[in-house]
Formats: sequence, C-alpha cells, structure tokens
Amino acid sequence: MSDENSDNSNVRPSIAGSARSTSLVMVLTGVSRLLGFARQAVVSAVFGATGAADVLNAVFSIPNNLRKLLAEGALSSAFIPILSGLDDPDDVRGRSLVQSLLGFQLVVLGPVAVVCTLFAAPIADFLTDFSDPEQTLLAGELFRWFIHYAPLISVSAVLMGALNSRNRFVVPALTPLLFSVCVIAAILLLSDSLGIYSMAVGILAGGVAQIAIQVPSSIRSGFSVLPRFCFTTPEFQTTMRRWLPVVVASSVFAINQQAAIFFASGLEDGSSSAIVNAVIFWQLPQGIFAVSVTTVLFPRMSREARDGDKGAARQTLSFGIEANLALLLPSAVILALLSREIVAVVLQRGRFELTDTLRTARVLWAYCLGMPSVTIFTLLQRFHYANHDYRTPTTVSVAVVAVSILGSLWLKETQLRVAGLAIANSIAFTIGAVWLGASARRIVGGVFTGRILGTALKCVASVVPALAIVLVSRTLGSAWWESGSSLRGFAILSAIGLLAVGATAAMLLALRVDAARLLVGRKRNE
Repeated sequence: MSDENSDNSNVRPSIAGSARSTSLVMVLTGVSRLLGFARQAVVSAVFGATGAADVLNAVFSIPNNLRKLLAEGALSSAFIPILSGLDDPDDVRGRSLVQSLLGFQLVVLGPVAVVCTLFAAPIADFLTDFSDPEQTLLAGELFRWFIHYAPLISVSAVLMGALNSRNRFVVPALTPLLFSVCVIAAILLLSDSLGIYSMAVGILAGGVAQIAIQVPSSIRSGFSVLPRFCFTTPEFQTTMRRWLPVVVASSVFAINQQAAIFFASGLEDGSSSAIVNAVIFWQLPQGIFAVSVTTVLFPRMSREARDGDKGAARQTLSFGIEANLALLLPSAVILALLSREIVAVVLQRGRFELTDTLRTARVLWAYCLGMPSVTIFTLLQRFHYANHDYRTPTTVSVAVVAVSILGSLWLKETQLRVAGLAIANSIAFTIGAVWLGASARRIVGGVFTGRILGTALKCVASVVPALAIVLVSRTLGSAWWESGSSLRGFAILSAIGLLAVGATAAMLLALRVDAARLLVGRKRNE
C-alpha cells in the first residue's frame, strides 16, 4: 500500500468530521454574507456611488483593516495554535490567556481610539487622497465616529478565536449577521434625519451586538469575558512574540486593500466605491468557502503540529488545498462571467447608475483572477503559523505587498484605471501562494501533488457547462440587466446562477473530486 493510501486510511475519519464542520460553517456564513449583500444594497441605494459614498466606503475601510491587524487576522493567528495546543485539564491557562488578550485589546485600542478622535481630520487626510475639500472634511468627521468600531470588533474577534479553538463555530459564524442587521436598520430608520451619519450609528451598534452574542457561548465554554491586565504569563508572552511577525504577515490583506482605496481615491469619482463594492461580491464565495475551510482546519493543523504527526498534517493540508480549489476556482469563473449582471441586479438602483455597474464589474472580474490564489495563500499562512514558522509568511507577505503596490502604480495609469489595482492584487497573491506552497512541502515532506493537480484539472473541466449556460443566456440580450435592479432581473439572474452552480456541482461530483464529495457527505470511510 502506498504512503498516500496509508495516510488516507489513518486520518480520513477526522477529515470527514472536519468536512462536516466546514459544511455547517459554510451554510451559516452564507446566510451572513447574503445579509451583507442586502446591507451594501441599502447603502448603495441610499447613498449611491457619489463622492460622499466614496468617503464613507474609504473611511470605514480604515478601522475595518485595523481590526484585521490587531485582532481577527494577526492576534488570532498567534494565539489559536497556543490555545489549541494547551494540555491543561482544568483549562486555567486557557482562561487566563483569553482574559489577558481582552485586556490587551482595551489597553492598546482604547488610547488609539482617543487619539484618532482628537486628531481625526489629519489622520483621515493622510490615509485618503480626496482632492475635494468637502470630501476631505467629511472624511475627518466620519473617521471620528468610525474608529470606535475597531476596539469593539477586536474584542469580538478574541472571543471568536477562543470559541474556534474549542471547535465551536456556529455562534462566531453568525456574528456578522447581527452587524448587517444593525447597519441596515440604522440607515433605513435614521438616514432621513442623520444622513450619512446614520451609518456610524449602525456600525457602532453592530460592534456591540457582535460581542453580546458571543458572551453566553464563551462562558459555557469555560472562558471568562472579564478583561485581565496581567501580561506576564508564559502563554501571553509567547503569543506576543508570535504576534509581532504575524502582524507583518497578516497586514498584506489590510495594506493591499488600504493602498487600493488610497490609489482609487485619486482616480475618477466612483473608483473607491467600485473597489469596496467589488470586494464585497468577491468576499461572498471567499467568506463562505475559503474562510470556512481555514477556520475549521487551523485548530486541527495546530494540534497535528503539536503531536508531530506529519502524515496527518500532509493529509489535512492536501484536503484544504483541494477543498479550496473545488470551491473557489469554479466560483471565481462563474462570478467573473456574471459580474455585470450580478452587480446590476444587486446594486443598480437609486443613485447607483449603469456606469457605476460597469466600473464595479470590471474591478470584480479582475479580483476573480486571483481568488483561488488568495484562498490557498491564506490556508498556507495558517499552516505555517500552526507549525510555528513565522519568518516565512512574513518574508512572503512583504514581497506580496511590494509586488501589489508596484503593479498598482503602473496599472492604474493605463486604460485599466481602477481595475488595474485589482489585477495587481491578483498577480501578487499568485506569486505568494506558489512561494508558500513550496515552503509547506519542505515542512511536511511533500504533499500529494499529483492528486492536487488532478483536482485542479477536474475543477477547470467542471465549469465548462456553466460557461455554456452563461453564453446561451447572453442570447437573451442585455436589456434585462442594464435597466438595473428589478424582480424580473432577479428572477433571470437567479435562474442562470442556479443552473450554472448546479451544473458545476454535478460535474464536480461526477468527476469524483474527493474534497467536494466529502463536503456534501457523499464520501465517508470507504
């Protein structure tokens, strides 16, 4: 029997269990992401893609990216391997670590919020590139309110990481749903009286709600939600030593998006909104599939690294890569093919016009080029963290940022304009994914390269029927989507989308893509 088959027989039961957890998280995340679409549709309908909307989208990206650096991305990546690897029957050290991290968030982000409130105008001016004085003034005023979202969502992210380390994924997956509900309600109820500032009310209310929903589950899991300001325990100090390099590595996402917003704010009106809106569509499959796979596999990879089980680690990594390919490669193709239709049906109403749809669709298409690369890059980052290798992801991330920024500086001045920023991002992450993949092979003694390449080819073949369906749908003409959001347009798009997705899923199962079969429960311990 080959090593590959041996590995399969040894770890397949737990792989199947991880697949079932991943499927559950996908469903819950999907509901949250769809509500996120509704949130953005409300924002676009009320505020359009105007200069004021550009300011709103650009300014909100600042605290949103800050929490990725200080909590959700970097800090969680540093402490989940430690929390998952603790061998403590009474879990005293685990509870202490979570409390210290909550205290750390308050100590760091509390003063940051105060400073940003006092000096909101110059900070917002430095981080954006608006030439209109009214836009510059509005940016400072909105930033003064939006920045308080950072400490709220960072505390929420610590609770989320703690629950994930205990294999509790349901409540954390639902927290974004509450945020969207709060934002939608605030805009619909308060926009007439508060205007664009109604968004601030919704954002802050959503931050509080995301903490509140996780408190009961955290307590039931044995964690205390009271902050602790003791920063001398070995677990906390180890987390901090690992956190600093992870900040650099995780910053690749935040820096790339913030740089894209900065460059876009210097282009035509509507460019910043096009970036933000395209990312929201792009994040639907990214959030439902890739984030779900990584969320479930990260604690598992951490435990395998603790046990020194390279066979299990090789199997888990191969499954993660195959699952991302099976889910994200077809998603990227379908999303790119239907980019104009999707943007028009979801966003084109009120002050969001056809020109805004076309601009956003071009950016979305460009981001889709790199969707599989970004997902695999993220998984490989977490794999290195699980194996306590922080230097390699840091080096690769610096290179990715450099390639993305240099490419953006060049491509934004071509006919591509704002779409060039997304293409530069896709190229940079593809280079990074290949680099991290080569490093991961050295850690586990190789991965199942032949099987992964076979999965990639099957995934490419699986989208052929979807391509045919979209091309046939084009014979219907373009008037149905050019007129914008309507029940007829939604019905047509839903029919085309369901046919394309259904045909692709059927092909994945017919071609016997193992990851896809595991995720739908068709493959067990056979």
